[in-house]
Amino acid sequence: MKLFTMAIAAWLLTAPAWADKVNTEGGPAVRGTDVVAYFTEGKPVAGTPEFTHSWNGAEWRFASAANRDAFAADPAKYAPQYGGFCAWAVANNYTAPIDPDAWKIVDGKLYLNYSRFVQLRWQLNTKGNITQADANWPALGKE
Repeated sequence: MKLFTMAIAAWLLTAPAWADKVNTEGGPAVRGTDVVAYFTEGKPVAGTPEFTHSWNGAEWRFASAANRDAFAADPAKYAPQYGGFCAWAVANNYTAPIDPDAWKIVDGKLYLNYSRFVQLRWQLNTKGNITQADANWPALGKE
């Protein structure tokens, strides 16, 4: 029994981040925006129903088959932090929807915010807000 308990504890401690909830706001993740395009084109690009991928309980849309395939090969590389919820909100211990135009890539990770105004507030202390959101997300991401 002790071995079983240890195995379960190890699994829980190493459970991948993608097991967290995803912000779908009643539709596809990130309001249908191609998350790979943030990295490759440096801007939000609308995805289409033609190029989709199911991951972590959500439908993700892409502008091209190449972007869909890149995401499918490594979702954690492209998926926004905190399940696509507003990074400012998560730093303040709650979740909120996002505006796909309020985004920033920091250290190779995509962060989204509720609005451009909220994003400006988040950027006043980006590192501190990320640290706080990282601490808050484990509980918020499982609700």
